[in-house]
Amino acid sequence: MPTARNAEFAHAFAVRLMQHLVVPTFVLDAERKVIIWNKACERLTGVPAAEVLGTRNHWQAFYEAPRHCLADILALGRTDELETLYVAHSEPGESAHGLKAETWCVMPRVKKRLYLAVDAGPIYDEDGNLLAVVETLRDNTEQKLAQMALHSLAVKDGLTGLANRRSFDERLEADWLHSIREQAPISLLLIDVDHFKLYNDTYGHQKGDTCLKEVAAAMTTQVFRPADLAARYGGEEFAVIMPNTDLDGALRVADRIREAVEDLNLPHSASQTTDRVTLSAGAASAVPTDDQTPVDLIAAADAALYRAKHAGRNRVLGAELVAAE
Repeated sequence: MPTARNAEFAHAFAVRLMQHLVVPTFVLDAERKVIIWNKACERLTGVPAAEVLGTRNHWQAFYEAPRHCLADILALGRTDELETLYVAHSEPGESAHGLKAETWCVMPRVKKRLYLAVDAGPIYDEDGNLLAVVETLRDNTEQKLAQMALHSLAVKDGLTGLANRRSFDERLEADWLHSIREQAPISLLLIDVDHFKLYNDTYGHQKGDTCLKEVAAAMTTQVFRPADLAARYGGEEFAVIMPNTDLDGALRVADRIREAVEDLNLPHSASQTTDRVTLSAGAASAVPTDDQTPVDLIAAADAALYRAKHAGRNRVLGAELVAAE
């Protein structure tokens, strides 16, 4: 039989051990008051243990406004909050009796924004009553930023920051299938910088790159619906996918983009159209059917672009993609 002295020694040893763990850790009692805030947690948050012990103010170390931490959610049984409070999380039951989650924390005291991986585990007595909840933290900021950078490289054009051709192809396929299911219109713009080869020959490729970046930036001021996608299609050619948009709507957006680029007043002394950089655009729209493909929409937009160029450039023309009889 363990003596009271032995039990007291074991408890003190456990507390001391947790205090010196290299993993940032804090412990809440059954009333969600902080009973342990270890030294690693002090270093991570910049908040000394004396400020939080015996309180429910532990959230202040991680967030600017009151909200539950993972240990609170576990103690309260409020797992319905996981979806709204965390970027990623385990489902209840996946980690035995505990929870795992990941989120960005503003860390007000150290004035850093960190991406933390969090584990919360309960401690019960012999009768199954909750005694405490242990929360451990890992700073995964560097790994998360590296992951985000790799994702950005995979989906964005390195020069303009717009979506790249791969992203364009994948999105068009997905939006096309959605439009078939919903029998909703989808529109596509193909946009070409007028006389860009002459621009490069006159001003050099470095200026040419700068020109493309400025054109892309002007485009994004006119493509602002979350559902729309502006992409670099290739070279000096750009594309915009617009779900739930008919031809009239697509032509209006295309003309706004054309005007925004013209208003940049980028000199183009070699242009055979005007004295500044301009765009030509082709718009195509369809309520797609099963016997049509995204390639048909691209071909229609490309044909409209061709007509715009041969009609004098610095203009927008469009076409409806009609279902086969």
